[in-house]
Amino acid sequence: MVTAASALERIFRSAHGDLPAELASYLLKLDFPPDDHARYQQLCEMAQRGVLSKADAEELDALLIANDVLSILQSKARASLKRHNPAA
Repeated sequence: MVTAASALERIFRSAHGDLPAELASYLLKLDFPPDDHARYQQLCEMAQRGVLSKADAEELDALLIANDVLSILQSKARASLKRHNPAA
């Protein structure tokens, strides 16, 4: 089964470290703002209790997809920095 994350990973080919070092360093600093972390936690707790509305489920899915994209890009960034500095 092809998931959004696996399709994106193939597009970005995260194992290939071919990003410029400056861009890779920048990507590793990216994170969700605290409000998004709190909302994610709230949505996860609601999901565990089985009380997510359709809109809440869509919001949670959007956060999960954004997190997948960020994780894939950061994986590529780490591989790129390792290629630029193999001793690290």
